[in-house]
Formats: sequence, structure tokens, C-alpha cells
Amino acid sequence: MNLLRQGIVTGGVIGLMWAFVIAVTVSVALSFASGLGFRPGIWGCLLVGAAGGMALVYVQNARWVIVGGILVAMTLLLTPLSPMFFGEGVSIMWRLLAVGLFGLFTIWPLERMLVEAHVGALNRHAFEDAVIRFLTGFGYIIFTAIVLIPFYVMVMTSLKSQQALLKNPLDFSVDLSRGLDLFRSYFELFGQFNFGSYLWTSFYVSVLTVFITLLFSVPGAYAVARLRFQGRAAFSRSILLIYMVPMIVLALPIYIAFSMTGLRNTIPGLLMIYPVTTIPVALYMLQGYFRGLPGEVEEAGLMDGLNRIQVIMKITLPLSLPAMVSVSLYVFMIAWNEFLLAFMLLDDPSKFTLTRGVAMLNSSEIPRQHLMAGAVIATLPIMVLFLGLERFMTKGLTAGSVKG
Repeated sequence: MNLLRQGIVTGGVIGLMWAFVIAVTVSVALSFASGLGFRPGIWGCLLVGAAGGMALVYVQNARWVIVGGILVAMTLLLTPLSPMFFGEGVSIMWRLLAVGLFGLFTIWPLERMLVEAHVGALNRHAFEDAVIRFLTGFGYIIFTAIVLIPFYVMVMTSLKSQQALLKNPLDFSVDLSRGLDLFRSYFELFGQFNFGSYLWTSFYVSVLTVFITLLFSVPGAYAVARLRFQGRAAFSRSILLIYMVPMIVLALPIYIAFSMTGLRNTIPGLLMIYPVTTIPVALYMLQGYFRGLPGEVEEAGLMDGLNRIQVIMKITLPLSLPAMVSVSLYVFMIAWNEFLLAFMLLDDPSKFTLTRGVAMLNSSEIPRQHLMAGAVIATLPIMVLFLGLERFMTKGLTAGSVKG
């Protein structure tokens, strides 16, 4: 451990590990983007990484190390120590791009990781700072890959023609010369498979689910947070017990009950069962926020002559808007993405939700690119909604964490 805490050793070890991570990342990214063969050269990338890490410990100005790292990587391109190896048909421009990206994204982040490192023995703070920065960067790459690779494959496959998929299913590059024909799968989904109706059904079912959920969860959460009644504590603790029972266990009883009552294959049936899955979590989230609101504000309203309902409508709910927005978004996403109940209860294509419509595309008679296009249509709106309103959702979820 004492040897590892030497600045030169720390820089070299972190450098070679980071270089291997970047070599793999660049290889995977360019393989997906071009459809060509890229793979990391183990010894070459380790050499560049170790040398770059040790150089950054000595040199204060990282720009020269970045330029030097790129030049060294390109110099090794035609040697057995090349940091990247290539399959047949990879042009010199792709090779230079791959090695350039490898050199840039190896040395540039290393400068930030080793900002506290210096020649000689490192104290505990400097050593742990370098390790934590490396692990943070590694975590970002892994998380990004887990999120982006499936979505990228889904989008690129939806833009392929049937001939291209049959020729090479693993080629995820795009032929831009096709023009608007790239989006043929999307045009056919809306023109031949009625996906516009599925979008509308999912939208209004999700909105009505939000409305029904708030209608029941707001008074319930307020009662648990503010009122005193027998069994209050037990009710508060048991709110989330419904999530301990897997929905698949309830699937058969729900199917039988809805079939006997004529609610199967109807939108009102969905609107009866969807809130059952969302009200408990909404109750749990809102009661925590209501507990965080100052009770003195409501007491002042009561002293001014307002009754309890007026206090809730004129004081509590306006103060709770951040929490209401976050709960509404969360419930909307649950209803939009729900599949099991829709798959079990809906058989009429004219009443399909979007997830049920996408499941219909999973057939040997329907081209694979149509299934991927349907998945993109189902994913993109909720992704845009979440990314656009994420800061409001985070604010609402954390607003009730501090009282006062």
C-alpha cells in the first residue's frame, strides 16, 4: 500500500486501468456507429495509459500531455502495440478517429483524476481523491452504456430496411441516402397498425389515473399526516403492503372477476384497477410531505374561521404543489408503462394501450424493425417528459424532507 501511494505509481496504475476502460468504450461505440470491427489492443492501451498517468504527475500543464498522448497513440497505430485493432474494411480515417478519441478521452479525464497527485508519497486525502475520481468516471461510463446501448440499438434497428436486417442484423449503422424512407416503419405503424389510437388511449388513461389517484390519495395522506384517529399508525405503516404481493399472483383473480362483471376488455376496467396500483405509493409520498408542512399555518387558517376542507383547499394544497407535481409525474409514468394488466384485460385492438399495441408487434409475421419502432414510440414521450420535468420531480420529492 505504501508503494501504491507513491504519486508516480498511483498515476501509472490509474492511468492503465482508465485507458483499458476507454479503449473498450471507444471500440464498442464505433462498432455500433459504423458497423465495422474495432477492438482494444490490450498492451498498447495499457502502455499509453500508464505513460500518460505518470506524465500527468510530473507535468502541471495537461494540454501538452493530452497532445502527446494522442500523438503517441497514433504513432503506435501501425505497430503490434497499437491501442486499437481493426477488422477488414476499416479505412485509415476510421482508424485515426478511433485512436484519436482513445488518446483524448484517456489523458483528458486522467488530468482531473490526478489533480491532487504529485511526485513522491501521497497523503491519504490525495490518494483517495484519485481513486474516488476514477471510480466515479468508471461508474458514469457503465451507467451510460447500460442506458444508451439498448436505446441506440432499438432506434437504429427501427430505421433499418428488411433487406439490411437480413443481410447483417448486427450492423447498427444508418444509410442516410434513403432519406425519408428511413422512417418507413414509423409511417406504417401509424398508417396500418393504428398506433395513433394507441397513443391517445394511453395518454387519457394515464391522465385519468393521475386524477383518480390524487382524488383518493390527497385526503388519505392528509388524514394520516394531520388527524388523530384510532389505527392511524397501523394504517400509515401498512400503506405499502400491497407492493409485497406480486401483481402476477393477483392476475388470475382479477381476470376472473373482471370477466364475470363484464369489465374485461373495457377502458373503465383499466381505470378501476390502475389506481389500485398507484394510490399506495402516492399516499406514502404525500403523507411525508404533509408532515413537513408547518402546522401553525393551518392552525392560523382554522382560527380565521376556515373549516378543515377550506384549509386543505386554500392553504395545504397550494403549499403542496411541488409534491403534487412530482406524484402526478410518477403516477403518469406508472400508468403509461403498465403492461401486465393491459395485456391480460384487453383483447380488442381498438382499445389497446400503447404497451399492449407494442406487444402485438412481437410476431414472426411482422418485421422486427416495426417492433423496435413501436418501442421507440412508447419510450420517447415518457423519456422527454421525465427529462424535461425531472428537476421539478426531484424538488417535490425532497421538499418534505426538512420540517419548518
